[in-house]
Amino acid sequence: MPAGHGRRRVRGHGPLTFPPRGRLAWVALVVAGSAPLAGAQTDPAAPTTGDPPRPRLVDQVTVTAARSHARTGDTPASVAVVDRAALDTTAAPTVDDALRQVVGFSLFRRVGSRTANPTVQGVSLRGLGASGASRALVLLDGLPLNDPFGAWVYWGRVPRLGVERLEVLRGGSSDLYGSGALGGVAQVLTRRPGPGHGLEAEASAGGSGYLDGVATAHAAVGAWGGRLSAQALHTDGHLAVAASDRGPVDRPVASKHAAVDATVERRLGGDGRFFLRAMYYDEARENGTPLQANDSTIGLAAAGLDRGPWSLRLWGSSQELRQAFSAVAPDRETERLVRLQRVPADALGLSGQWSRVLGARHHLVAGLEGRQVSGSTHETGYFGGAATSELDAGGTQRSAAAFVEDRFQVHPRWLLTAVGRLDTWAHRDGRSLVTPLVATVGARDAVFPDRSETALSPRLGVLFQASSLVSLSASAYGAFRAPTLNELYRGFRVGQTVTRANPALVAERLWGGEVGALLARGPLALRLTVFDAEVRDAVANVTTETTPTLVIRQRQNLGRARSTGLEVEAEARAGARATVTAGYALIDSRVVSFAADPSLEGRQLPHI
Repeated sequence: MPAGHGRRRVRGHGPLTFPPRGRLAWVALVVAGSAPLAGAQTDPAAPTTGDPPRPRLVDQVTVTAARSHARTGDTPASVAVVDRAALDTTAAPTVDDALRQVVGFSLFRRVGSRTANPTVQGVSLRGLGASGASRALVLLDGLPLNDPFGAWVYWGRVPRLGVERLEVLRGGSSDLYGSGALGGVAQVLTRRPGPGHGLEAEASAGGSGYLDGVATAHAAVGAWGGRLSAQALHTDGHLAVAASDRGPVDRPVASKHAAVDATVERRLGGDGRFFLRAMYYDEARENGTPLQANDSTIGLAAAGLDRGPWSLRLWGSSQELRQAFSAVAPDRETERLVRLQRVPADALGLSGQWSRVLGARHHLVAGLEGRQVSGSTHETGYFGGAATSELDAGGTQRSAAAFVEDRFQVHPRWLLTAVGRLDTWAHRDGRSLVTPLVATVGARDAVFPDRSETALSPRLGVLFQASSLVSLSASAYGAFRAPTLNELYRGFRVGQTVTRANPALVAERLWGGEVGALLARGPLALRLTVFDAEVRDAVANVTTETTPTLVIRQRQNLGRARSTGLEVEAEARAGARATVTAGYALIDSRVVSFAADPSLEGRQLPHI
């Protein structure tokens, strides 16, 4: 039900909301204390004192599904919420591990951020082609967490004690969030400064040199408040190669990182506020051999103003990734350095949003967004221990968007959601300069022409409260993902396989839909969702040449992929302190057409 409409009930059936969910055939028991967390935000959907306990699957609030506060049961979108109580009782040491509780959420190669190279930390929702470049958008309080150059995710940037809750919007979501939200959105919502002051800290240690410490502190003086969260993690890691295949060259996959997130805000009366925010992240990894390593540093600054119906955000980030690549002998006795890489990237974004309840039936949200990303890769190639070539490649991507959403209460039992968004983006200053250092041939300098694309992302959804026990929903939508600067301009090598960039790539496009049913009775709730989505012009690595010592591939827009499936989620509340949730997902993701190799048609997508 649109914000501002109060808690109107339909035949005793309160506004519906959706909760933390399980993974594939996953069950968990969550036990939460009754005392509020320091600095925690009040859930406007929480039942008042004396009300019987209701499932969180019915009574939680999301901001991600509609870019404004709404009960998830009042939107036809499929949303999962992992709240603070669930985070406090999970053993997951990182945010991406905690998100594994959500049905349909998976990581590329199913490897967590503690051991995976950052360039493969991509996110997949509902089996939409996992890759290093996420086909899902990851946000932190509305700020992008996806890498601006390659769209992978540094999950360690978020100190876990500073997190208020996690929200996952499943299904194409470009209508509200633009590029990257092809399969959905995962948003981390952090804890705002609370009244008074407080400190929470946590530390743990384990085998393989595992050490982890995290703390969050908040304080308020008059209208001013602040919160500081920090985390540091170290692990010696494990050997990632099977014992039967190991050689002298193999080492544990080790990592360490530190993150700081600081916010200062001033309350402006009512719900208004002005805030300043700064984040810093540093990590270093050893990737399984003496020569393979990488490290990253990221800085982000943001300012925001919330006043009445208006919300404004300005943010900028600067970062650099450095890593080394090697070729390992087949017997794993030796390795040799083949490339050193340095990737600086800068991003700047500005957004404005307006929301208003009109009359008793319409809740409108409209917004404008603009963004610029500049990134490049500087690489030195090696052979026989000597530097043989240098590569300088990269470019700039500028984008702008406008969107409008109307949540229309057609009838006390019917809620209609209509959204439209127009995105336009341009690739500029694309270049690729290869300079041989020992060969007799000259440099290869390529300057790519500027070009632009547009995408219209619509959504139409309907929610019908059939009775006091049952609500039904349906949605149809379009979404897209623009190619990253990494895909357009940077090639890479893994062992004897070379993958070349393609500056002619166009956006991937998705069309899909879903239907769902929610049954709620007393402390019990059950939700079923069936979905279908097809991705066109999917980016894939295509083999173009094979020799006895080298395999050459190129990124190309080829073919179509389709994902269909169902999600089942259930919840039971045992009094005010215990909740049992269970979830099951069945996903079938297959290649529909693939021009380069028709024999792949009908086969399942990898890493799903």
